[in-house]
Parts: sequence; structure tokens; C-alpha cells
Amino acid sequence: MEDPRNVIILGSGCAGLTAAIYSGRAGLKPLVIEGLEFGGQLYTTTDVENFPGFPEGVMGPELIDRMKAQAERFGAEFLSYQSATQLDFTERPIKVTTGGDETYSCHALIIATGAPPKEPGLPHELELRGHRVSTAPTSGARGTS
Repeated sequence: MEDPRNVIILGSGCAGLTAAIYSGRAGLKPLVIEGLEFGGQLYTTTDVENFPGFPEGVMGPELIDRMKAQAERFGAEFLSYQSATQLDFTERPIKVTTGGDETYSCHALIIATGAPPKEPGLPHELELRGHRVSTAPTSGARGTS
């Protein structure tokens, strides 16, 4: 096993990429384990009209791709098509094992794995995704009573 990384980030959606940008700017050379669905829910979203800095809106995939490019500019490394399958917090450094049976170690672990969209299970729902049927990435962020 190689020397411990400063930071490993699980997840490649908005939160994971933002963590990669900030930790990269701090010189920590983060490793982002993308997961099996790069970009999270935002990557499958069409018009994003509430993200600061885009007064005309932006497509979800474009926003995520730009965030990834920014993180890479600051030294983030990406592990594509891999998910963490095991985390070991019993001793330092923290150990992260991926589906490819690789084990990485780190001093800090950021878990930004998001949440799956809630789907009602309607007929032809998946076929109509993006064509009158959509899920909002912020829907899981609402408070519960």
C-alpha cells in the first residue's frame, strides 16, 4: 500500500467536487473516488437555473464537467468507475477499499455520496426521464417533519 493520502473524497457530485476544489486549492492533492455514477444527480439534470454565476442557467452535465476541470486544475486526482466497498476507521490512517480491490489510506475522509432520487415508480418513468419526467437534485435536501 502506498503512503497515506492527505484527503480522499467519496462522491463526484456537487458536494464532492466542491470539496475537491477547496482541498486541492489548499495543496492537499485529494483523491476523488467518483462512484459508479459520475456527477451525481446533477449530471442527469437538464436546466440548472439556480446555481450562482449562471444567470441564463446551465445544463447539469456542463456544470459538473466544469467543476471537475476546476478540481483537476488544483491537483485533484480522480478514480473513475470505482466505489468504496469498505471503510476502516479502527486505526490511523483511515483505509478505503474499492470495488477494484485496491486499498488506499488517508488522513482525512470526506463522504459526499449524496442520495438517490425518489421515484414514484410510474409506467415508462425511466424512458421519459428528461422528457416530461425529472427528479430535482435538491429534493432530498428538504427538511422532514
